[in-house]
Amino acid sequence: MSTRATTAEAAQALGYFCEAPSDPCAIVMFGASGDLVRRKLLPALYDLAFHDCLAPRFRLLGYARTEMSDEDFRKKAGESLPKGSEEGADENKKSEFLKNLQYFSGDYNDPEAFRRLARRLEALDGEGQLSGNRLFYLATPPEVYEHVIEQLKNANLTKPKSDKSWTRIIIEKPFGRDLATARELNTKVLSAFDEGQVYRIDHYLGKETVQNMLVFRFGNGIFEPLWNRNYIDSIQITAAESLGVERRAAFYETAGALRDMIQSHVLQLTSLAAMEAPAKFDATSVRNEKIKVLQSMRPFTKELIWKSVIRGQYGPGQIDGKPVPGYRQEPGVKPDSTTETFVAMKLYVDNWRWSGVPFYLRTGKRLHRPLTEVAIQFKSAPHMVFRGENNEMNSLVLNIQPDEGISLSFGAKAPGGQMHIEPVMMNFKYKDAFGTNSRPAYATLINDCIRGDATLFDRADSVEAAWALVDPILQAWNNAAPPPFPNYPAGSQGPRTVDDLTGADERRWREL
Repeated sequence: MSTRATTAEAAQALGYFCEAPSDPCAIVMFGASGDLVRRKLLPALYDLAFHDCLAPRFRLLGYARTEMSDEDFRKKAGESLPKGSEEGADENKKSEFLKNLQYFSGDYNDPEAFRRLARRLEALDGEGQLSGNRLFYLATPPEVYEHVIEQLKNANLTKPKSDKSWTRIIIEKPFGRDLATARELNTKVLSAFDEGQVYRIDHYLGKETVQNMLVFRFGNGIFEPLWNRNYIDSIQITAAESLGVERRAAFYETAGALRDMIQSHVLQLTSLAAMEAPAKFDATSVRNEKIKVLQSMRPFTKELIWKSVIRGQYGPGQIDGKPVPGYRQEPGVKPDSTTETFVAMKLYVDNWRWSGVPFYLRTGKRLHRPLTEVAIQFKSAPHMVFRGENNEMNSLVLNIQPDEGISLSFGAKAPGGQMHIEPVMMNFKYKDAFGTNSRPAYATLINDCIRGDATLFDRADSVEAAWALVDPILQAWNNAAPPPFPNYPAGSQGPRTVDDLTGADERRWREL
């Protein structure tokens, strides 16, 4: 068998190529004039269409307040699709894709607009033979969610048209601002939809390496016996960005790094790294194990918060040799803002597998370089025969971005007459191994939703468990003065005090 054929089969096994397209459906994308739709969602849907994963019979109806014709919407959508030599820059396929796009203008809290939407969907269903299948995607600001859900319910759009059709809704993060608002939103959503219809999306879970954590852990007899407190010393999870707040200052000023990243992305990675093996790979089994991890995390008491959680805010500095402003100088940010752009914490999962193993989590903006990884530090050999050598060389790193892959570090004798040990790396990269870029995360998740697979989506209890963990931290910060912000320059490793978390345990952070 040729290498090319093997590569194609491997890529297909990963789900990048589809054996059969998904169900025909109408996709209503609320917030269609926004940045998320333009930069992420439309390219993701086109990626599915390009790889024949999207049903030929589909319709995308963009919904927003902005007045726009179908042709104007198609023109704007076309500008976000691949161009030139980019993968997917196929003019015929782009033309076919864009023909299925239409636009609908209306307010998000207008009953008449949603009655018109219901009639429009009926027409699309007949025109496109869509079998009554409907997917609603909330890509609006969070404050709009409850309005849209209420109006969909009042317009009788939340239940399937028949026992042979389906209706689903994707809800973007943030899902609430704290535990109380997350519970309120869950109550509102579940008054209109059944839990099985609701897909709370976190795009990190669509990345190949995030999903590969499950395959790596539970599909390989080499590593599964080592994945516990007996062999693992500590785990570090990093989600670092070199970018600032860009055009998201209005949102970020009300959120901060703890809400924006820790409560969602980083705790999701933690639960996947720490979960027990599911009985089988389906939505119920996987999500049952993830919620157990969140419920096993040691709560943050008032005393523990100040010892185990550090926050920061970036000041002016340099990224790639170019000067960049501090957070307080960014457009739309208050000059005396106390919003954190960096969080680091140490937590414990108090269960049989992980008792005593520290999990070090960190996330931040304007750090030295963009990097998302899960690093497993193994314990040293029980008896160090080779004195004075590096005891931290045995590590396993799951690289989530920018270079998706896995790295394993171990010690080897360096050439020469002396017994000197040097760490060496074994590297696996998706692109090198499979000859193709991995599918965009949003494409994976939208495809899963259309197929009715909720494995990589959040459940109501999981969202609330994550908020329950971070809520005491938010409350403590609200009741105390922040550190002297800014406390780390752009382009650095973060606040210097972050070393206190690992240094107290005679460990250290991995370099960014």
